[in-house]
Amino acid sequence: MFYILFFLILINFTTLLVILSKNMIESVLFLILVFLFTSFLFLLIGAEFLAILIVIIYVGAISILFLFIVMMLNLRVVELHSRFYNYFPIFFIIFIFLFFYLLYFILFSNGIFFFSSSDFYLDI
Repeated sequence: MFYILFFLILINFTTLLVILSKNMIESVLFLILVFLFTSFLFLLIGAEFLAILIVIIYVGAISILFLFIVMMLNLRVVELHSRFYNYFPIFFIIFIFLFFYLLYFILFSNGIFFFSSSDFYLDI
């Protein structure tokens, strides 16, 4: 239980770093960290196939493709950040809502997962 919450906090923190990073290459590297932490989370809950799929497909192919595109485009960072701050209040409101929504279900439910392990087995 502690490790699951730890990886959820790490995923949220690195997602914020993806959004708030000033360098786009660092942002893609933080995105790779988000995918790796997500695959570790899937390993903890017993979904090894999904963890391997995330590493192979998202980290191995899509994130590296993003990294090559960002390096080849050479966009101006000043123009991107001026548009980012226009949408920051909307992002902040959505982030606060989702944070308290997640906190509510962590504190006032029987656990993070709303299904027991017996719900996934067929009764024959």
